[in-house]
Amino acid sequence: MNTPDIDVRVCEVGLRDGLQALSHFFPTEEKIAWLRAEFEAGMTEIEVTSFVPPKLVPQFADAQPLVAAATAIPGLTVVALTPNLKGAERGFELGVHKLNYVLSVSRTHNLKNVRREREESLADFARIAEAARRQPRKPWLVGGLSSALGCSYEGPIALDEVLNWGVALAEAGADELMIADTVGYANPALVRRTFKALMDAVAPLPVSAHFHDTRGLGLANVLAALDCGVRRFEASLGGLGGCQFAPGATGNIVMEDLCFLLDSMGMRTGVDLDRLVRVREIIARNLPGQALFGGLARAGLPPLYIPAARRGAVHNQLTSTTP
Repeated sequence: MNTPDIDVRVCEVGLRDGLQALSHFFPTEEKIAWLRAEFEAGMTEIEVTSFVPPKLVPQFADAQPLVAAATAIPGLTVVALTPNLKGAERGFELGVHKLNYVLSVSRTHNLKNVRREREESLADFARIAEAARRQPRKPWLVGGLSSALGCSYEGPIALDEVLNWGVALAEAGADELMIADTVGYANPALVRRTFKALMDAVAPLPVSAHFHDTRGLGLANVLAALDCGVRRFEASLGGLGGCQFAPGATGNIVMEDLCFLLDSMGMRTGVDLDRLVRVREIIARNLPGQALFGGLARAGLPPLYIPAARRGAVHNQLTSTTP
């Protein structure tokens, strides 16, 4: 899943995570315009939908045409969230390249999010991994650890619990693990401690990060994860998103600001920052009144700014630990 000439892989999750809790249906043709525009801005990995029953989340009733449009774009890694084996089978059929599956380390959040015990979620993931191995083109499977850095219901989460469920997902067949700060509970010290411990426990399996900016520490937590060697991050254009099953879980970190942070440090993402910011216009015209966040969109690039891709070889010492 590594891309040449990219030092850090970023994945846009706004089309799924950013829209899932909205009552207003974002038109399918406008979703397609969004993903095409963001791909043209250099975003090579986009989570486009979730395979949940439309009666539960009407926003994803158009999963099939959206995936069809996305998979027709050469060079785009098409990602989808699957809550269970049935959803994964839809993903296999439609040719999704990467499937995200979420297990909450917090028992309470898992019960509210997917209405089952963590042990049941783990067993279902094992069935998905077994079914994936039988596919002519096996999709990449990500085992997500939701509420791994804190929970609105249970408070702090024990590190042993994160390691227990993370190792279990790895052993069940995950190609990658993701630590998610679902409610923006984390701080840089907690991020360093948790990521280092899990990465040591499951090496050489890659570990990625999904941060929220609920309490303003999202990008600080990105820096802490970079210190640990993480080179895979999810974010959302304009900071859209938040878990409807976790009180107080406001938006994801802003994709534009994440890409600027990385680029300013000399780390290449493959994303054109100016073009990325302009994609926000598609969201604004379809979600009038919806708050969009981001410092880069507000202030613009610094005068005479030179993108990392034009500065020659990456010079930041963080890149020396790229997995």
